[in-house]
Amino acid sequence: MRIHGICPPVTTPFTAEGDIDEATFREDIRYMVEDAGVHGLAVGGSTGEGHVLSTDELRTLVGAAVEVAAGRVPVIAGVIVDSTWLAIERGRIMADLDVAALQVTPVHYGFRPGDDGMQAFFSDIVDGTGTPVLIYNVVRWSYLDVALLGRIMREVEGVIGVKQSAGDFKLMADAILELPEESIIMSAVDALIYPSLALGADGAIAAMVSLTPASYVEMWDALKADDHKRARELHEALLPIFNALEASDDGARNMPAAVKYAMERQGRRAGHPRAPMSPPGPGQRGLLDRALAGANLVDG
Repeated sequence: MRIHGICPPVTTPFTAEGDIDEATFREDIRYMVEDAGVHGLAVGGSTGEGHVLSTDELRTLVGAAVEVAAGRVPVIAGVIVDSTWLAIERGRIMADLDVAALQVTPVHYGFRPGDDGMQAFFSDIVDGTGTPVLIYNVVRWSYLDVALLGRIMREVEGVIGVKQSAGDFKLMADAILELPEESIIMSAVDALIYPSLALGADGAIAAMVSLTPASYVEMWDALKADDHKRARELHEALLPIFNALEASDDGARNMPAAVKYAMERQGRRAGHPRAPMSPPGPGQRGLLDRALAGANLVDG
């Protein structure tokens, strides 16, 4: 199955003690696929707190998602590490699972490889795992411009596309225009999912999509029906929620925890964030409550 459409980067529910709550995770996967009608799933990404998962935990979560999805939608596995060796280890441990692609961040702690090193990083992962790679272009100080993305996609068979993030809509627009036609271009520019899709992005993998997947499936369907009026209405109703996700009471950057709070407010169990990530404070909760009510996702 080709990766496309609305693909939530699902959250990882933790208990108060910091353990994975697999039953709640499976429950949310069922909701995404059976009730919200999503087109794919991304496990262990930023919204899923993939940076704090062990290799075994990632395999457990991806295996559970594959089992519950049961071939109905593709499952993408997140890889957020800082070495080629670790990335290959994570890919190989999931080799027996039906994984559509690895969503891989560039190396990002403390340094940036040169362009040749960046290409070698992704090439070695493809060769070492035998699994297609979707570049997760999110790290501001280890960023891939369109020229480098295009070079890698043309020269490395198995690098199938990019998840464009970090708020760079200009790069998103240029990527849609300039990358190879067969490339998969997924938007993670949360505030601008509607214009990303309208410009021709293949879909969205973004925190907001996990928070309210059914709304974005409706937006996708509206655009496919050329109903830009409805798609823009949804965009305008949902944007205040993203703005609230970006807010903080004390300077914390805690989007996964804020997404979980918004899910709980809508009646979906989401669990705790894993320490040291903090839950939203009263100010951020108030902003989220008002934005959710404004989008008719909760009672006012």
